[in-house]
Amino acid sequence: MKTSEFSSIARGFLGSLPAHISQTVKCDEPLSSYTSLRVGGPADLYYRALCSDDLAIITATAQRLGLPYFLLGGGSNVCISDKGIRGLVIHNACENCEIGEITRVDSGYPFMQLFLKTAEAGFTGLEFAVGIPGTVGGALVSNAGAYRQNISDLVIGLDVVENGERMYVNPEWMGFSYRDSRLRRGGEPATVITVSLQLKRAERIDIMSLARENQNQRIYKQPWYPSAGSFFKNIDDRDLADRLPDLPVTMKLAGVVPAGYINSACGLKGLTVGGAELSTRHANFIINRGEATASDIRNLAQLIKQRVYESYGVTLQEEALYVGDWE
Repeated sequence: MKTSEFSSIARGFLGSLPAHISQTVKCDEPLSSYTSLRVGGPADLYYRALCSDDLAIITATAQRLGLPYFLLGGGSNVCISDKGIRGLVIHNACENCEIGEITRVDSGYPFMQLFLKTAEAGFTGLEFAVGIPGTVGGALVSNAGAYRQNISDLVIGLDVVENGERMYVNPEWMGFSYRDSRLRRGGEPATVITVSLQLKRAERIDIMSLARENQNQRIYKQPWYPSAGSFFKNIDDRDLADRLPDLPVTMKLAGVVPAGYINSACGLKGLTVGGAELSTRHANFIINRGEATASDIRNLAQLIKQRVYESYGVTLQEEALYVGDWE
């Protein structure tokens, strides 16, 4: 989009918003402090949404006027370009939640905090969320999961904005697959405002026991430096799984090769590009040692993919999203 065209759309967009929203939109807001990787340039326009109605209004207005926008949650599964993001960044900080067997929660609610709140109330289903960073919305975009569970298993309905209109849709609307959904695949812009999850009653002691087991595994494995979480998707390849002699039996039976396992098998732990490093603690975490740029991180990811392909003939796919102006 040309600068003059964007400026015209942006003026019309700001003029179409209620005053309490338009007056808090910022220009050229740096984004690095809003991401777990601590990288990323500025957003042309930036707005922090604090309630679901305002989130629906601003996304519907952007959709109707054709203003490009990106919805930022906890910033834990994205690598934002050093040049930043053209258009509007909506920072989703909506955190209303109604707990029950059917739990209704804003998409900006912190995912791990949702587990703690539901567990305290005696509802099971979200134990796998322990240690997963980011928001409920981010978990939905990438169909977050662990220990053979995914958030898609729990979704029974969503409140969304699409084509400038707010509506309630069924889970099929998301097009969930492994670490993927329609919201990752592009196409027409759409935003999840709230989601309804089906949980079950359970004893708190049983819920917390499973959660502690999951948490202990994560604390032992995960690095402490800034990262995007798991950077690559696991590999679904039964032939490859059968060829790896040291792969755990459970992985062989499932035909799944963890990305961290294959990266480690290639001797890639500690591989660096600039200030970015493939963690020596967990080989599926690209970390920022303190001075990394977004380009360092992406170039390291490409090098890892090249080495894995040369060794095993498979192409890793990123779980983390590259966002912004990468030209």
